[in-house]
Amino acid sequence: MSFEHVFNEMEIDADPFALCELRGRCDLGLGRLSFATLHYILAGHGEIIFRGHPPLEINQGTLVLVPALQSHILRSFGDNQQPLPDCHPAELDLEHHLHAADDELPKNKLLAICSQVNVGLRGINNLIDLVREPIVEYVEPSSPMAESMDQLLQELSTPKLGSRAMIEVLLKQCMILLLRNRLESQDKRFDWMSVLTDEKLWIALRLMLDMPGNLHSVESLAEAAGMSRSTFAKRFFTAYGKGPMELLRNLRMHRAASLLADSDLPIKRIAELVGFQSRSAFTRKFEKIIGTSPGKYRSKVRGN
Repeated sequence: MSFEHVFNEMEIDADPFALCELRGRCDLGLGRLSFATLHYILAGHGEIIFRGHPPLEINQGTLVLVPALQSHILRSFGDNQQPLPDCHPAELDLEHHLHAADDELPKNKLLAICSQVNVGLRGINNLIDLVREPIVEYVEPSSPMAESMDQLLQELSTPKLGSRAMIEVLLKQCMILLLRNRLESQDKRFDWMSVLTDEKLWIALRLMLDMPGNLHSVESLAEAAGMSRSTFAKRFFTAYGKGPMELLRNLRMHRAASLLADSDLPIKRIAELVGFQSRSAFTRKFEKIIGTSPGKYRSKVRGN
């Protein structure tokens, strides 16, 4: 399997889109969300703060894809203190901002279009869960990606027949351009993508993505991939940068967080669905990785 195959089979979905306004100097805190988040900065200047990493400067044209369960803060730089950011459906005010003259653009304000995102290959969801670090692209005004984003914003601002399908096509185009740029520049942070092009490793990876709650082991995954345990473990680590069990643990937590956020299933049942025999063992692991209990996580996410 080649990178061409990955691009040909890629599917992307983003919904809902929100227009976020941060007035003056203020923060918009985004906790450990159960989905990947896309931010595209329309106007203003500020930074995104990630725990354990230097702040990321953002301004007009910055595109940022944040992996699921990675808490971050959008910060606007301004002269006055306005502690209450405002987020609402994109189409409400987006058309006005798109057609405003330069001197009518928001002053002392950070304006961003944001959405939850899922990227997969045909028939395989949650491929985006393989991404470990934020993906950042500073979109040049005359670049093909800028043209795609402008078209996408037009579709969002004035929805019409076929707009949803068009938005998906434009998003896929942007994602392909972003990944192409990273691969052509040999960005070491994208070495993990080589796991997608190894046909034997893909068999095991697909099992983990499709059924993270199954009783997988290094031995069972190696057998599915047609390799010895030691060869599989070494080859997987070389390609992805982490061992298969560490990835499986993270995929299970992603799945659990999604179920806690989007379903009313009891926590004990969610624990079973992601491969735990007891609620207590699941709770301990969830608290260790996410930093809070499943019950508190569900309450906080739904409250937000």
